[in-house]
Amino acid sequence: MKSSDDLHANRPRIAVTGGAGFIGSHTAVALYESGYAPVIIDDFRNSAAGVIGKIEGLIGAKLECYAVDCGDIASLSQLFAAPLHGAIHFAADKSVGDSVAEPEQYFANNLGSMAHWIRAMRSHGVAHLVFSSSCTVYGEPDSLPVDEQAPLQEATSPYGYTKQAGEQLLRYAHAASHAADKTTPGSGMGAALLRYFNPIGAHPSAAIGELPLGTPSNLVPFLTQAAAGLRDELVVFGNDYPTADGTCVRDYLHVCDLAEAHVAALQHLEKNPGDFDVFNLGSGSGHSVLDVIRTFEAATGVAVPHRIGPRRPGDVISVYAAAQKAADILGWQTKRSLHVALADAWRWQQQVG
Repeated sequence: MKSSDDLHANRPRIAVTGGAGFIGSHTAVALYESGYAPVIIDDFRNSAAGVIGKIEGLIGAKLECYAVDCGDIASLSQLFAAPLHGAIHFAADKSVGDSVAEPEQYFANNLGSMAHWIRAMRSHGVAHLVFSSSCTVYGEPDSLPVDEQAPLQEATSPYGYTKQAGEQLLRYAHAASHAADKTTPGSGMGAALLRYFNPIGAHPSAAIGELPLGTPSNLVPFLTQAAAGLRDELVVFGNDYPTADGTCVRDYLHVCDLAEAHVAALQHLEKNPGDFDVFNLGSGSGHSVLDVIRTFEAATGVAVPHRIGPRRPGDVISVYAAAQKAADILGWQTKRSLHVALADAWRWQQQVG
């Protein structure tokens, strides 16, 4: 295995905050495969330190890694001592339910740490930032598919609000950066805001995947745990919605497709220094909860024990992306089907037990 020095030789260094998490770990692999040197920053509150070794096994090289909060700038002096080409900011708490119970934590981490991180980027002249946003900023959309021009609805949770506020923080920081660099057009910070829909799946090797702590809050990890016998059953929250089969509809995309979108966004900023833009990342198709269950069973041959329960407060009925802008500007679109994503998720579940 190559050393971290070998990893960074002639490769642009890209900081990946929250890089040991579900999406961050897959993006670190995609960055390396595209010629970059991912630098992981993670305090491992919501991830496992063992993921770093799994990423290293996939890329065949040792990673540069900082086991600290990305807002702890004093502990990151060594990171900024060498040239840093750009950053992808994933680090955030992400449970809607937990955010309702602990709003102070979500504001402090998702916004406070982010503000410290952006200030550090600006003070060290880091040119490119890709931000992990969310389709939750749209709330219950007025029309489908939802595009980037859709109005942002009032947030229904502290988590959703922090994504909206994080986007606004970047707008202000981008404007301030360019106001400070009037003499050199394009020399200020560039930012790409990526509004994810519903990432699922795992690396096809089953070396890395989603590792929810405690009871999963997302459909697919709960589904795979129920199929594996780790949960008694999957509860489908409501079947009386105004959809084809009465269950909620979402836009699911493979995490490897999503990881590749971050590389495409970074490359877009390289070609368009100082740019600021927002992109939906989704398949462009909606699938109901029952669709997902049926597709999983077809992909794996494994039955999912499930029952219909009452509606869950706060659930959006239906949302899926208009993703043409990402195709037109970033040259990105999903390549992996729901069937493939669910098969990969099951392979990962079998590996982790």
